[in-house]
Amino acid sequence: MSLYSFVKDFHFEQAPLATRRLVLISLLDILGVAAGARNNQTSSILRQYAIEHYPGAANASRILFDGHRVHPLGAAWAGGFCVDSLDAHEGHFTSKGHAGATVVPALLALADAYREQGHAISGEEFLSALCIAYEAGLRAGAALMATAPEYHASGAFSGVGVVCGGARLLGLDEQTFRHALGIAEYFGPRCPMMRLVDHPSMLRDAHGAGAYAGINALLLAKAGVTGAPAETVERSDVAPHWHDLGERWEIDAQYFKPWPVCRWAQPALTAMEALRKENPDLRAENIEGIRVETFHESMRLQGHAPANADEAQYALAFPLAALICRGQVGPDEVTGEAIHAPDIRALSACIEIVEADDLSDRFPEEILSRVHLRLKDGRELSSATTAAKGDPATRMSEEEFREKFHRMARGALPEAQRKAIERQVAELPSSASCASLFDLILSTTDGSKAGTGSASAKTETAPG
Repeated sequence: MSLYSFVKDFHFEQAPLATRRLVLISLLDILGVAAGARNNQTSSILRQYAIEHYPGAANASRILFDGHRVHPLGAAWAGGFCVDSLDAHEGHFTSKGHAGATVVPALLALADAYREQGHAISGEEFLSALCIAYEAGLRAGAALMATAPEYHASGAFSGVGVVCGGARLLGLDEQTFRHALGIAEYFGPRCPMMRLVDHPSMLRDAHGAGAYAGINALLLAKAGVTGAPAETVERSDVAPHWHDLGERWEIDAQYFKPWPVCRWAQPALTAMEALRKENPDLRAENIEGIRVETFHESMRLQGHAPANADEAQYALAFPLAALICRGQVGPDEVTGEAIHAPDIRALSACIEIVEADDLSDRFPEEILSRVHLRLKDGRELSSATTAAKGDPATRMSEEEFREKFHRMARGALPEAQRKAIERQVAELPSSASCASLFDLILSTTDGSKAGTGSASAKTETAPG
């Protein structure tokens, strides 16, 4: 099946049941992360940036969990940065990246603008576009990783997914679609990922840039701008990444994070959680030292004394210490005052992180760690070689997903709004309209509509 045929003809109900379930879980998961991230420093800065620099008219897009109407480009920027700022969204092995943190906020921005122009969007149609965007984005990422010498962050490829899902919503013809693909890839950010691992900042995995690149490419192509062929789609050496489109699903290979920290730290936290369950009397004050054996990329995280939320989430030592000291790692443990908590920092300083050759040899096919504890009473505790909870082979249960959604969103959304979002996402495949769900998630965090403020100061043209 050609990519354009997939974009034009695919319907959500045609995907396997398990894949459809994962798309719904992914959507709810991303919305929980966005709610949990809504009030942090990065989200606040980018939200105000969008309001000031991307004003929109009545047909513009509403910012996630805010309600201000801005140009879709601004909503894409703000939404991508928001989700990216709390490192709890799903990921994917082969692309070594993520799709949802780009395609969900970008398609919400596009669909909201399109809906406000009078175009009704059913739940099935939105889910079809979302499924297309996920699948195309992940395959483009796998193609990029297979052909580029440098490890690129997700924003370098995820705009391709936005174009594919957006083309479905907008009904682009094939020529315009191919130009949009080429524009998105050509203008896609370079995003050298390991630089951000070594020097964490608000830039993260570049999902804001990917969301912007995808929406920008759609608008430029609709305006008549031409693009060069998208190499990650059309080059002959990437054909194996696309030949079974619609038959095999990269979505099925996604992993999900129980905790809002870098994927490479998750195996160590999973191992520590198992030790805590096996030893319910384990307390931070009883621990003399911790040794983490892990693969090279994870070893580079370190992160014993983070200065800000970005460093705390691109770390291993600090979230591991927070898990022991607080019994959980949620938004409150990796943002705000907790980053400077004396008890967490004291335990973090007792953690040694070393590379284990056998675990490095198994990366990236396997993401593994081991944890060893020395207790003050002379005992030593060791975990098994452990994969991260939430991998395809270690799936989270539906109850665990629901618990995570509420844990991430609890600080920002009232219970009634959280339960309404959960219910409406589950009912989306049979919903005649997305309007009610959009009102719940593209509003202020109490479910009411925000004032227009400076966001409506000028007139801009939304997708038409």
